[in-house]
Amino acid sequence: MTDDVTHGVRDDNPEAHVEETVLTAGEKRKRGILLFFRDLLVIFVVAVLVSFLIKTFLIRSFFIPSQSMEMTLVEDDRIIVNQLVPDVVPLERGDVIVFRDPGGWLLPTADPQLPPIQAAAEWFLALVGLAAPDSNDHLIKRLIGLPGDHVECCNAVGQMSVNGVPLDEPYVALPPGDTRVSRDDFDVVIPEGSLWVMGDNRYNSKDSRYNRETPLEGFVPIDNVVGRAFVISWPVSRWSWLDNYPDVFRGVGEGQG
Repeated sequence: MTDDVTHGVRDDNPEAHVEETVLTAGEKRKRGILLFFRDLLVIFVVAVLVSFLIKTFLIRSFFIPSQSMEMTLVEDDRIIVNQLVPDVVPLERGDVIVFRDPGGWLLPTADPQLPPIQAAAEWFLALVGLAAPDSNDHLIKRLIGLPGDHVECCNAVGQMSVNGVPLDEPYVALPPGDTRVSRDDFDVVIPEGSLWVMGDNRYNSKDSRYNRETPLEGFVPIDNVVGRAFVISWPVSRWSWLDNYPDVFRGVGEGQG
């Protein structure tokens, strides 16, 4: 009589199969966790890279370090700057622009000494455009004159004119009782490749008028322009678009040089 034999290998230890199943499930969970963190790392790296590219080529953040643009911008406002201006998008009169010091406008300042962790955090935030530690090395003013424009002030009613057209400037902040948009008279023609800029807080702004003794005589090279400020991003209560007031400059035309 032949014994019944099951074809294949007989499992004499059923617990081994259970243990193998448990280990396989654990390995899968471990692999899933590792994949999850890998994906998070990839997303983080891609986000940092995209932020870096946006900050480098498209937009970046600055904070306002002075009172020269009140009440359009107040001290410690944060703004977003379109860096496609002026290389891709042309400059226009009335634009609020950020530019590097043309030389002699700003007093030298020492870099603050930060604790290592705070310095590292500041560096990273600056890398992705969420902080602007170099704001104190830049200036922000309103663009008044383009190359060739004839800008002068003031006429009998205290207005400034560009190419002979008087300007009615609603953005200007003046001391109570003053109607002149500039405390001091001036009469300039903007050289090729340069700009004439002024702060909206006209009696408290060291702008083109008050840098005539610098090497570039108060004119700002277009190459120094970082971009055009287009929105106040912080604080939330101050959120607003920045206007360049095209109606103010309507009819000014092209400068004759």
